[in-house]
Formats: sequence, structure tokens, C-alpha cells
Amino acid sequence: MAAPVAQNRLVRWIDHRLPVFTFLDHELHQYPTPRNLSYWWNFGSLAGIMLVIMIFSGIFLAMHYTPHKDLAFDSVERIMRDVNFGWLMRYIHMNGASFFFIATYIHIFRGLYYGSYKEPRELLWMLGVVILILMMATAFMGYVLPWGQMSYWGATVITNLFSAIPWIGEDIVTLLWGGFTVDNPTLNRFFSLHYLLPFVIVGVVVLHLVALHQHGSNNPLGIDRKGPQDSIPFHPYYTIKDMYGLAVFLLVYAAMVFYAPNFLGDPANYEPANPLVTPPHIVPEWYFLPFYAILRAIPNKLLGVVAMFGAILILFALPWLDRSRVRSARFRPVYKWFFWLLVIDCVVLTWVGANPPEGKFILIGRIATFWYFFHFLILVPLIGVLERPLPLPTSISAAVLGKGGPKLAGAGAPMEKP
Repeated sequence: MAAPVAQNRLVRWIDHRLPVFTFLDHELHQYPTPRNLSYWWNFGSLAGIMLVIMIFSGIFLAMHYTPHKDLAFDSVERIMRDVNFGWLMRYIHMNGASFFFIATYIHIFRGLYYGSYKEPRELLWMLGVVILILMMATAFMGYVLPWGQMSYWGATVITNLFSAIPWIGEDIVTLLWGGFTVDNPTLNRFFSLHYLLPFVIVGVVVLHLVALHQHGSNNPLGIDRKGPQDSIPFHPYYTIKDMYGLAVFLLVYAAMVFYAPNFLGDPANYEPANPLVTPPHIVPEWYFLPFYAILRAIPNKLLGVVAMFGAILILFALPWLDRSRVRSARFRPVYKWFFWLLVIDCVVLTWVGANPPEGKFILIGRIATFWYFFHFLILVPLIGVLERPLPLPTSISAAVLGKGGPKLAGAGAPMEKP
């Protein structure tokens, strides 16, 4: 395969010894992509771009941050007030975490709707879940670094959850704390890991992309490509499409950074950490709220911790829980309705997690928690077996071009197995 710019002697010389240009041409230019991808497929690349933004802004902040319990809060204030454009970098990083999770959550729900976890993309899906777990760990440790009231008490509450583990729980908590309370060793541990884990995420993202390119992208129809007529090169078609989506996404991101940078934050975190004063209502960042609601919905501490982590780990088993032969919810009318009920349930859990565990919120949280696990453990397997999917198009090109009404599997032709 020729290099994309083989006429350039320098490029030819480099590519002959290190075929980086040939690789980029194959993976970005010639890479065959389904011709019917919608804008829902933009959020994977948006999440990757947000990861890069978070790494570079984080490196800048680390140059001026002091990981010491007596100096951390003041060093953050110095970044905001005295460092040139420090306020901008902090707001980019602080709000970037939220937009990173927004892109990732939409990316995950898109995968759930269109069956992107099904064969042969099981490992691709599982690597995505690993990225989500690493993101959560990184975001939690980063939230502790400002050493404000909510940072300190959030770290205290969340790390204390591990004490519910029989026999070894207390040892795990002591290891996390570096002592017998959240203190300076805890801050140093969290700062080190918060700086390291994004680079681990980059490594897993590379594996995620390798797995993606092994079998190609899924598509809204959930059927495999039959040939060249079902594909188009990634560049320029999807690079232009991704750039347009990125421009819209960055406009919203910039509006948040410049006009409402503290909208998603907690005012209590602008007070220095005080171990002697407990906030009346300890609330994590919004992207943790559904799992926080699940934790609080179960009275038993150990079972609550198991349920909270189980809510994430259950996603690993999804490719085997869903037994349907059809990927896309477009052709699964029953699954489609229950998918939207799951989305509503996650929104309800987020709302419950943001409110004190009292009154109606206790009952609503328990019902929403039950429905979350009922959906994945009971409904998904049952629907996969009992549902009668709609007939699938014969090919992507037939459905896209609509040549006088494409011949459908099931109308005189066998249904295609995805």
C-alpha cells in the first residue's frame, strides 16, 4: 500500500523505515466505515477529545498545585487569582470532567440502544466499561484535590465504604488513607493516582480502538456490511461530520466555562476542609449520583456497596444476558420501550442521589434501584428470548438508498443473523 503522500521524498524516507504515514492512511483515510452512521456516533470521538483536553489542562494545573493539606486549598486559590490564565485552565478542567462524562454516558446509552455490545464486539464493549471505571476513579480522586469541605467529606464517606468488606475492609481503608483518617498522606496518594490514571485510560483507549477496527463500527441498522456498496472511507466523510459535532459540542462547553463555570459545582467546596464540621448534606459530583442513590437505597451497608459496584460491573455481563439475534432497537419494538424506561430510571436515580435520603426519596430510590437491576437481570434476557423482532433490511445500502422499497428479510427471505 502506497503512502498517502508518496511524492514527498522525506515522507517516503520516513515511511520506509517507520510506516506511520501508511498506518494513518489505512486507519483514518481508507478505513471502511458503514455509510449510515448518525450523529450519535460522534460521542466516542468527542470523549477522546475531552480526554486529551483533560490531560493537557491537568498537566498545567499540576505545575502550580501543592498536594499538602495545609497548602492545597490556598494553591488552588492562587491558581485562580495569580497564575496567568489559571482561572481558565481550572474551569476548563473542572467542567471538562462533566463534559467528558456527558459524552461517555451518551456513548454508552447509544451502544445499549443499537446493540454495540453483541458478537463480535463483546471485548470492545468490555474495554469501554473498563474505561468508565477508570474515569470514575480518576474523577473521584480529582474531586478531593481542592481540599474543600465537600472534597474532604466526600473522600471520608466514599473511602469508608470499603470498611464494609468482611475481614479486609478496615485494612483497605487504612491503606487508602495512609493512616487512620483522611489526612496529608491521603491527599498525596490521590494526587499521584489522579495524575497517573489518565495515561492508563489512554492505554485502554488504544486497545478499545484496536478492537473497534478489528470488526468495524456497528451502525443504526445493526447489520453487517456486505461489501463496498455498504461502506465509505472514514476521511473525508466522517472527519467532516465529527468536526461539525465537535464545533457544536465545544460551543456548549465554552458557554459553560465562561458563563456558568460553577453551575455543576457545590458551594461548600469553596470553604477550606474542616474535619470538625460535617456538611449537612454530603453530595458527590452529578455523574456519581445514580450510583450514590443505589448505595443509599439499601439499608445494609455491605449490600449497598455490593449493589453500587454491581450496577457498573453488570455491564460486563450484558453481551451474554441479551440473547436476541438482532442488534438494533430499531427492529426490537419491545426492547426499545424498556430501553427508554431504563433511561428514565437513571435520570430518577440521579435526582434521588442529589436529595437527602429522607421521606419520599427513600421509597423512590428503592423502586428505581430495583428497576435498574430488574432491567438487566430479568427483562433483557426475557425480551431477548420472547420478543419477535421486525424484519431486517437486506443490506445497509438498500436501506439507505431505498431503491423502490428494499427487500426485507422475513418477506420471502430468511432473517439475517447479525
